[in-house]
Amino acid sequence: MDFATFIQILDSAIRLMTPLLLACLAGLYSERSGVFDIGLEGKMLMAAFSSAAVAAVTGNPWLGLLAGIGGSMALAAIHGIASITFRGNQLIAGVAINFLASGLTILMGQRFFGLGGRTPSLTGEGRFGEITLPFADTLRNVPVLGRIYAELISGHSILVYVAFALVPLTWWVLFRTRFGLRLRAVGENPASVDTAGVSVTRLRFAAIGICGILCGLAGAYLATGLSAGFVKEMTAGRGFIALAALIFAKWRPWAALFSTFLFGLLEAIANRYPDLDLGLITVPSMFMNALPYILTVIILAGFVGRAIPPRAGGEPYVKER
Repeated sequence: MDFATFIQILDSAIRLMTPLLLACLAGLYSERSGVFDIGLEGKMLMAAFSSAAVAAVTGNPWLGLLAGIGGSMALAAIHGIASITFRGNQLIAGVAINFLASGLTILMGQRFFGLGGRTPSLTGEGRFGEITLPFADTLRNVPVLGRIYAELISGHSILVYVAFALVPLTWWVLFRTRFGLRLRAVGENPASVDTAGVSVTRLRFAAIGICGILCGLAGAYLATGLSAGFVKEMTAGRGFIALAALIFAKWRPWAALFSTFLFGLLEAIANRYPDLDLGLITVPSMFMNALPYILTVIILAGFVGRAIPPRAGGEPYVKER
């Protein structure tokens, strides 16, 4: 593998990891507050459809982004009402969100566009374009570092840079602010937070709202940044992969960055080498395409017992009288 190919694989990995990173951070906020969210997949799917549909009609990806966040927030509100207000089973509510988004996006796509659940392809100004960072073209010919800056760091859409900026921001919010301290406390011992006069319900709804916004960004990036429109089931299990990455990262933002990069790298390698020749054997394309999902199963099987989730996670809080 030459250096140019190596840079191309890393560039592809960054693009592919972005929706995983955004969804992983979304799950991080939700689960740190004690609300387990299996519905990341559904929120991303609804956001992808909403953003692609509005961008296709208006030709404006920013309006599409707002619509994607709105679609994701609507499902987040349903999940919050079901699991927080009515104290329903969080996992079942998340699964219901996934089924609802899966059917509703196909139904609305066929109803509005008549393309079998797809939206019209986005072209030109309807998508988020690539941003060339300052001096990228000037430094392109500088050995190694110049090419890394010009071809790997520069040339991504705005949502890629937003996703990376959200990692240190999430760390700061969770571990350096009063809101973050209370949010983590709600996930560990909601009764003590309630005793201190802080509303557990309000904090958990805030976490669910942040989760909806981040899933909206992830879905919008899928449809208007990574792809050029919506196709049915286009999330392809990314919400579940993000959950596996979150467990692998032990619910920490910096570790989430590296775990989602690992998944993105595997997918990039699978796309680059559909039939990987290792000399003695050739790895078939089906196995290469399944690599991210195989890693998901391995992580869930090997790390679920070792990674300790928030102690109050998955349990609806009942205020003592």
